[in-house]
Amino acid sequence: MQPCKVCQQPTTAFRHPRFEMLFHACPHCRLITKDEANYISLEEEYQIYEQHNNSPESEGYLNYLTNFLEAAVLPHVKTGTALDFGSGPNPVLSQLLTKEGFEVTLYDYFYAPDTDYLTRTYDLITSTEVVEHIQQPMMAFETLASLLKPGGILSIMTLFHPDDQDTFNDWFYIRDPSHVSFFTPRTMQVIADRTGLVLIDTNHYRHVVMKKM
Repeated sequence: MQPCKVCQQPTTAFRHPRFEMLFHACPHCRLITKDEANYISLEEEYQIYEQHNNSPESEGYLNYLTNFLEAAVLPHVKTGTALDFGSGPNPVLSQLLTKEGFEVTLYDYFYAPDTDYLTRTYDLITSTEVVEHIQQPMMAFETLASLLKPGGILSIMTLFHPDDQDTFNDWFYIRDPSHVSFFTPRTMQVIADRTGLVLIDTNHYRHVVMKKM
């Protein structure tokens, strides 16, 4: 029995009925994680990112990030210092934030690995399609919470899992071998409580916003 990587409560293991995947589901916070035996190497993960078409020339991707900005950022913070955590090879979101007047710092494990971002604090931290890749999510959220200024905003984008095992087994999101952590709004509420943040907004589908009071 593996403890939950968010709340440390006992989890229930289940195997995918068709694929060689083992998962651990937490009945308390609803986090689901892939078993560590299903993790891929960093090189394999990097090759997956290299296949993404997340360029400024992609109208669909630009609209995707603009919608996130308008729904999960600008209603809560208008300007200041920002960290784009997991910025990717083409930091399109940081360009949008800069146009809005934010002073943006980038961090990405593969593409912007300078850890100097840890020496600063921020009015805004964004993380889009990143937390599902993180093997130790609570550690990451604790770090991000510590980097927020009082009143600072943490805006997260990740697709929330269908809280039903049969639907989960058919869910396309688990097919990406680099995806290892799957959340619900309930999970995010527990994370907010454990990091001293306040969950102030979610669309119950893809984004969540937390605030440091």
